[in-house]
Formats: sequence, structure tokens, C-alpha cells
Amino acid sequence: MEIAKKKVLVFGLGISGIGAAGLLEEQGAEVVLYDGNEKLKEEEIRNKLKDGSRAQIIIGAFPEELLDSLDIVILSPGVPADLPLVNQMRERGILITGEVELAFESGKGDVLAITGTNGKTTTTALLGEIMKNYQDDVFVVGNIGNPYTTAAGKMDDGSITVAEMSSFQLETILDFRPKVSAILNFTPDHLNRHHTMEAYVNAKKNIAKNQTEDDYCILNYEDKLTREFGENIKAQVLYFSSRRKLEKGIYLADGRIIYRDEEVTELCDIKELNLLGLHNYENVMAAAAMALVYGVPAEIVRKSVKAFKGVEHRIEYVTEKNGVAYYNDSKGTNPDAAIKGIQAMNRPTVLIGGGYDKDSVYTEWINSFEGKVKRLVLVGATKEKIARDARTCGFYDYVFADTFEEAVLEAAKAAKPGDAVLLSPACASWGMFPNYEVRGEKFKEIVNSL
Repeated sequence: MEIAKKKVLVFGLGISGIGAAGLLEEQGAEVVLYDGNEKLKEEEIRNKLKDGSRAQIIIGAFPEELLDSLDIVILSPGVPADLPLVNQMRERGILITGEVELAFESGKGDVLAITGTNGKTTTTALLGEIMKNYQDDVFVVGNIGNPYTTAAGKMDDGSITVAEMSSFQLETILDFRPKVSAILNFTPDHLNRHHTMEAYVNAKKNIAKNQTEDDYCILNYEDKLTREFGENIKAQVLYFSSRRKLEKGIYLADGRIIYRDEEVTELCDIKELNLLGLHNYENVMAAAAMALVYGVPAEIVRKSVKAFKGVEHRIEYVTEKNGVAYYNDSKGTNPDAAIKGIQAMNRPTVLIGGGYDKDSVYTEWINSFEGKVKRLVLVGATKEKIARDARTCGFYDYVFADTFEEAVLEAAKAAKPGDAVLLSPACASWGMFPNYEVRGEKFKEIVNSL
């Protein structure tokens, strides 16, 4: 993708868009920044750009005459690829791609990339720690919160990039090719954006579409869709399993994580890990497998996984107040992720749920409450919908809260010594908070002030 002297539109002015603009200008492109959100202020956007930036900024209505002069459009992950305006650009023959493709073509070194519905951030963070213990020149980027485009210009041929990739980012790739990829699992999510489960799954499968026989793809043997996907790709496949011993791969057996290739290597006992829950053992296996096939010595992997403390907002222990343990799982933004949060609890639990509606169904989540959840406190746009699903499942011990703070206080009031309070909403935070991180921080602030 030739950038120099091309007129490039960056569509979407979040951190990814700002990062893309900087990288494009470094490469000599004429940059136009666009966002349809009329509440944005041009001066505030300008202040986020690099000193000396000559980028044009357009906010609000899109000037149709601009289509005649554009060569390339870089979509930010938050911009749906099927918007009427984007389709109009496509019909004009304008090249449409995303910030991942831009960063990949601009960056250097090897890429290790992770996707999946749940566990991406934990796996990416852990793999980043393993690789940093292996060498110094490591970048951890992508959906984890560090724009890939911001790091790309700092890379050289010896760099290793560990990238968390969302379906939104992967649906616009062209030539993106990781040396090692991983797909952790597929469960319904973001159907309001992708419309069908098939489209969502296909976007994530793009992570391996350009890989060759020289590359590796790490897949979950216990997920039917990922297991079958491994039978139809060019990359060398290595499976991980939390339920059975594998002839070749990485698996959990008798409380130990075992890597089996030419030899059998015990990596650790799960009691030595700082992470809770079977899903986290799967994340450890995926990260370890990626590092091992890349060539990282087993001893470095072993030390790294034992030292890893987990990621913020993912079943994060906050504090104990009056004998009640508080856990922040704000990153549980869909029902399947939130099920993992419940499964990790080892106390009677008061659960806080609800938020933005991503067209999810909540019955499977509610059915996982049995023997764990003593009360459900509901808040946000989905509270009535979740309550209906709760009644369908025969669960009636729920209450509504009008505000997030009220929900936390209601949960604290319902919890007795020996219980846990878990924020694991099964919904996105939008409408109440800018993102799940802000929601998690607010939860911790309220809990710590109890």
C-alpha cells in the first residue's frame, strides 16, 4: 500500500484514528480526518495531533465532493465497514482498509496476534510479559489499549509485536500476516455490528487468512468452530485443551499444564498461578504455546506464567470489607465472558449486571448462577431485558437500580460476611461510561469508599 503523496481519509477520531494520522503524515500522505460526531471540537482534535500536523479536520456532515479526490480510507475499529458512506466510497473504487493494515505495512519485525471472543486481553498481556522476559524490543499493541499505529514507527527488524485483535480490526485487513496467531474461542458477541454469528466468526478467522506453512496458528481444541477451522488453514496448527490430553499440543492434566511436542514438558502446576478459573488456565496455555512455537525457552515461559498477576478489570480482586470480598470484572462485556467470572467465584455471590444492549441473549448466563449467585442487581439499558430472561430461567432474586452507584451500594447491602460482590455485567458500558475501564475504576472507587 503506497502512502506517500496519496490523499488519505482517516474515518473515526478516537485514539486509533489519531495514531493513524500521525503515521500517515510521517510517510508523506495528505491526511484528512473525519468523524460524524458533531459534539467533537476541532481544537481538541488538533491538540492531540503531532506538532506541525497539516491534517485537515472535518466534523459532522461529510462533504460529498471530497470523494472525488480520495485515494485511501483508513477506517477506525469503531466505524462499521458497511455504513452507507463507506459503501459509497467502495463503489468509487477507493481503497478501504484499517489501522491494523496500515501499522503492519509500516512496522517491522515479527507479529504475534491474538483474537477470540473472550480472554484476548489476558492472553495478550501474559504473552507480552513472556516476550519481554525473552528480549527487550517488544511492543504490546491493539485492542488492549495501545494503538498499533503509534508503535509501528519505532520498530526495527528485530522487534516483536504482540497484538490483541478484535473482530472490528480484523474485518478490514488486506495483507496482515502474523508469524504466530491464536483464536481462543468463538461465542456470540457484537451481533449488533456484524449482524450474524457467521460474519462475526469470519472476521476473526481473518487473523490466519494470509498465514503460510512457515507460520503457526494456536487454536482451542474444545471449541468446535476453532477445532474445525484448524483443519482448513495453511499455517501449522497447535491445539490447547483444558479437558483432554493431546498427542501434540498443550493441555491441562491432573492440575498441571503440559506441553507435548517431541518431548513432554511440564510448565507448571495451576496452584502456582495467580489467576483464577479454568478459562484463565486456557489463556495461560494459549500464551505459552505461542511463545514456545516462536522459540522462547520453556524456562522463561515457566517463570513468566508463575509471576503474572492478571489484568485490571478481569476478575480483579479489589478489597475485603466487613468480611465481603469485592471483585471487578468490568471486562465481562458479554454473557460468555461474564459466565467465566461467575465460575471463578468460590463464595456465595451478589452479582451486578446490565448495561448497553449488544443484542445478546442472557439465558445461558443466568443458568450459570446455580449454586453461586444469591442476588442479581440490575442497572442500565438492559435491566428489563435481563429480568425477563431471568424469569424465563426461574431466577427471581433480582432488584433494579437507577444508577451505577446505587447498584454497588445495593449489592454491598445484600452481601453478608463470607460472600463476594462481583461486578461482571455481561454488557458493554456504553451509555453509562465511555468504556469498561472507566466503569471498573468507578466500581473500585465506590467499593473503597464503603
